[in-house]
Amino acid sequence: MTLTQKWIPIAIASGLCAAANGMFAKLTGDDRTTTALTTSIAGAIAHFVGLSRENKIMEFGIRAVFFGLNLVFNGIMWALFTSALKRSPSTTRVSIVNTSANFLFSALLGLMVFAETLPPLWWLGAVFLVAGNFFVGRRAEGDGDGEGVVEGQREGGEEEGEEANEDDSDDDGGAEGAPLLVMRKNPGPEGKEVKEDETEADR
Repeated sequence: MTLTQKWIPIAIASGLCAAANGMFAKLTGDDRTTTALTTSIAGAIAHFVGLSRENKIMEFGIRAVFFGLNLVFNGIMWALFTSALKRSPSTTRVSIVNTSANFLFSALLGLMVFAETLPPLWWLGAVFLVAGNFFVGRRAEGDGDGEGVVEGQREGGEEEGEEANEDDSDDDGGAEGAPLLVMRKNPGPEGKEVKEDETEADR
């Protein structure tokens, strides 16, 4: 794996943390299914430490732990997502990998923890969503590359214009600083023309 591809496992880990965040949020909530599951977990822990299974304090404590884990995984998810964005040449690719991983891990956690069975229509919708993100990402990257080429050509044209102006100014400066050959008719000792070289400074 090259240096520029190290963002891929980070984006996948970000999707996993997002799925775990949703799982702990459901365990903290008041839904009928998750309430029964949380109560069962709290009863098992209470029985393990020698308390009654109907101990409400233990149940509230377990819910508080789940809420804390919800916040922790939410923070880790955003930290990993930001890190992947810094390492990736394309923010769209990071979003696509993160979304795909989130869908996959959410389905697996729902199956293992909540015994949820997802209908084929859900999987079809997930496939369409990932495919749509992929094509939108490809289009966005294509537009970005086109803008980069136009900008590069514009900057190249400006640089060439500046170089041409500098060459013209150098030519003008050289012509102004060159010595001038002036012919004057000065009577010499024998009455012949004498050639004198004068510069603009002498004149």
